[in-house]
Amino acid sequence: MLPLPRSAGRTAPRGLRLRVLILLSGVGASACSPTDAPGNHADLILHNGHVYTLTWPEPSRDGRPASTAPYASITGWHHDASAVAIRGGRIVYVGSDSGAFALAGATTSIKNLDGRVVVPGLVDAHTHVAELGESLDRVNLTGVATEAEAVERIVQRAATTPKGEWILGYGWDEGAWANRFPDKRLLSQRVPDHPVVLRSLHGFASWANERALSLAGITRDTPVPNGGEIRRDANGNPTGLVLNRAVPLLDNAVPRPTPAQRDAQLLRALRVMAQAGYTGVHEAGVAPDVMDSFERLAARDSLPLRVHAMLSARDSVLIRRWIARGPYTSANGMLSVRAVKAYYDGALGSRGAQLLDDYTDRPGHRGVSGGSYGFDRTLVADAMSAGFQVGIHAIGDAGNRATLDFIDSVTRAAPKARALRHRVEHAQVVSPADFARFAALGVVASVQPPHAVEDKGWAETRVGADRIAGAYAWRTLRLAGAPLVFSSDLPGSDWNPFYGLHSAITRQDTSGAPPGGWHPGQRMSAEEALRGYTVWSAWAAFDELDGGTISVGKRADLSVLSVDPLRDAPRALLHGEAVLTMSRGRIIWQR
Repeated sequence: MLPLPRSAGRTAPRGLRLRVLILLSGVGASACSPTDAPGNHADLILHNGHVYTLTWPEPSRDGRPASTAPYASITGWHHDASAVAIRGGRIVYVGSDSGAFALAGATTSIKNLDGRVVVPGLVDAHTHVAELGESLDRVNLTGVATEAEAVERIVQRAATTPKGEWILGYGWDEGAWANRFPDKRLLSQRVPDHPVVLRSLHGFASWANERALSLAGITRDTPVPNGGEIRRDANGNPTGLVLNRAVPLLDNAVPRPTPAQRDAQLLRALRVMAQAGYTGVHEAGVAPDVMDSFERLAARDSLPLRVHAMLSARDSVLIRRWIARGPYTSANGMLSVRAVKAYYDGALGSRGAQLLDDYTDRPGHRGVSGGSYGFDRTLVADAMSAGFQVGIHAIGDAGNRATLDFIDSVTRAAPKARALRHRVEHAQVVSPADFARFAALGVVASVQPPHAVEDKGWAETRVGADRIAGAYAWRTLRLAGAPLVFSSDLPGSDWNPFYGLHSAITRQDTSGAPPGGWHPGQRMSAEEALRGYTVWSAWAAFDELDGGTISVGKRADLSVLSVDPLRDAPRALLHGEAVLTMSRGRIIWQR
């Protein structure tokens, strides 16, 4: 990838500005009224770009572009602007190059985009950047196929780690490994001198050696938490594997980072997101120390991109404190705290998701949920009544139904809470009878396109051929009128937005399998996929007045891309890169 070109001069020639004033004053409905007064000059002009503003109306529920969209049935999509002018962190002009140059002054910085694509700032609507920050220092087990291979990676890390220090890893796939879960024997034998804890890909399983189990105090007599499982051998001793709500037994034994370490982890992770092209994240399940860190960083104006924080409902003290305090947005607008994340059931891969009928591959088992999974109905209802949006993790069809029932009951009792754009995080397996309820209740289906292509190898074995038709069913949700929003659920899935777009559009993995896509009737159009990471994400975070589209008056949150998500073949997206990422008119990443 070539570096972003810089214009030869820092400002547009005065003669050009005068000609533009004479010929093009008032160009476009979005143009300012340019004058030579210094206060009306732009701080920055981006020109010679292919700008998609996304200001035209929504596509139809079956994905067809609006009649006024910059789209033609024969030639396809075309950009609707070429330049953006910015002042004070806000967009002051969108339109032609000549119209933007009319706002150039002696101190205006000008960047030639050389035909690259500009879209509204990308937003990942379900992240765990705190975990990402931690994982950057952990052993990466993503894609590891066997227990032996995973242990070998830990052995390599142990060779360079002082004895007695914790070794942490993440990324082994609890769904793919569900019929051959690992235990502590090989890990303890090969790595006896370090406590080792290895979190699974989606965080619903954790695997430890004997030393870590000892430090965590997990023995044959340890009670099993509600909604959790401690795997035991024939003699009743823990095998080293814990599932679902038992995972915190190991997590809580790992030393917590200091405030300075936590700040550094979050900043590192957010910079990684900026490099990927994101200008915002919805952080799902924020713990107290992470919340403190976000507030410190916001107060110092150090957050590189916008954070919509969803407080963890697993911490009742935290939630009660925020209920008393009320929803909050930092003075610089970079941190908003007006949402709560709760868990209703577990994961499909580890058979923790609650199903209406038995798991196809485990007769007599239907998962865990509700109070037995730590869902505190009173706490979450009180947060909703106090003005907080809730995002409730629900995977199985029974879990989704119960979650919709819960939201319905609370909003009937507290009608003002109905307008808070509550969310079901994942909405992974939905009964046919419940799709229309998302729209009727105004509930956002917060889905992760990568999950479908990553789970396709085993998902149908869990739920069978009939129920799989309602799984990862984005088109069915759209046709039912449900609001959608897209995300990665990082670090459990790759957060590359181009991978997410490709997954949504094709329902194929990176190798192109299966031909035509997995259950191709559920594919999204390219426009819908892009809106899922921009317009829809902004709306789900109450940010539509300031973000989501490239419009005059909105924040200058922009993503400049090396590929065109609306025109290029989907396979080309997998080679895409963010060339420049801008938040509030500040360049936070430039390739």
